[in-house]
Parts: sequence; structure tokens; C-alpha cells
Amino acid sequence: MKKREIGEAAVGSMMLGMVQTNCYFVYKEDGKDHEAGTGTDEPTPVVFFDPADSGDRIYEALKDRNFCVEAIYLTHAHFDHIGGVKELAELSGAKVYCYENEKRLCEDTEYNLSADYGLNLTVNPDGFLKDNEELSAAGLKFRLLATPGHTEGSCCYYFYEDGILISGDTLFEGSVGRTDFPGGSMSTLVRSCREKLLVLPDETIVYPGHGPATTIGYEKKYNSFL
Repeated sequence: MKKREIGEAAVGSMMLGMVQTNCYFVYKEDGKDHEAGTGTDEPTPVVFFDPADSGDRIYEALKDRNFCVEAIYLTHAHFDHIGGVKELAELSGAKVYCYENEKRLCEDTEYNLSADYGLNLTVNPDGFLKDNEELSAAGLKFRLLATPGHTEGSCCYYFYEDGILISGDTLFEGSVGRTDFPGGSMSTLVRSCREKLLVLPDETIVYPGHGPATTIGYEKKYNSFL
């Protein structure tokens, strides 16, 4: 579990699943000690993104560090981003949300690729969100940015007061998401990145679904796909 503080917000991460998916939790820094096994104060709420696998492991790791999951958000519904959703939601009581255009991937095991691995994963979100919808959880404000291309309903979450972007599989360091899966489109993905992401401040820190963090400024300068 890693942590990085950004202004009032802090970003923690775990790498889980067969393709090493980055799972992120964002919370308002409160000065509490969140080392494992410490702290008896009221747990700090977090927003959790893309529980890729082992929902019980996520829940216990957060609980051990005095965190509680207030809400779960998905950047998209490919199998490697939803494997831990059901268990984490059941254990934490948190509701699950995703972009409204991702409904098919949530329900279709062929489309979300889980059937290819004998997993047959589905998700039943508590709510479907709209492009540019304003959101709030765990004392933080953020916005859904629809960025189709990797999937029909891929999206990112922008913490505009803290300069944080949870980009899922839309934008990576020096690259972009694959578009050879059902519903993918390279032209759509490039347009999404250019129109929705590269217009953000250069100092915005990008937390992708795979690989290391980057910044919008770096990607504007060095990403050959864009």
C-alpha cells in the first residue's frame, strides 16, 4: 500500500489482480496515524476506485489502517477492474457507481472479457453517472469526465481542487489504453484525451490503471499517441 499527499487530499494505492491493476483510494488528510495496526480514532472515510480483485483483502487492509470505504467508483468495467467490487461493497456497505454508458460492460461477461478467463464477473451499480457530473464523497469534491475509447463508457475522475486525475485505462505514462477490445476505438480515445484531459492544468497528477503516475504536462509534451 502506497500513499501520496496532494494538498488536502491524499492518494493511496494497491496493486492487485492478474494484470497488476492499480487500485486507488483518495481521502482528506486528517493528520491521523494510518500505519498498520495503529489508531483507535473514528476511521477516516475514503473514496475507492476500481477494486480489481480480493475485496476482502482490500477491506481488511484499509480497516487495519483505520480507513473505511464510503463509496466505490469505477473507471470502466473490464474484468481486471471489477474483480473485488462485489465483496468490497458487501463488507463495507459502500455503494458502487460508474458512468452511464458502461452499463453493457457491467452486465455482459463476454464484453467485459471476464468470460475469457472463466470468471464471469458482473457488476450491479447502485447508480449510473453522467458526463461532467459533480460528485462528493469522503469530504472531497470531484467530477466525472467521460473519456470513451478504451471502452464505450470509460471515464476519469478529476479532483479539481487537489489536482488529481484517476484515469483508469484511458491515459498512461507515454501511452493510452488498448482499443482492440469490444467497444474500443482509437480515434475516439485520442479525441477524449485531447478534449477532456490535455486541457487540464499541466501540474495535474495522473493516476492510471496500470503503470506509474504521470502529469498532464508530461503527457502533453512526450506522449506520442496524442
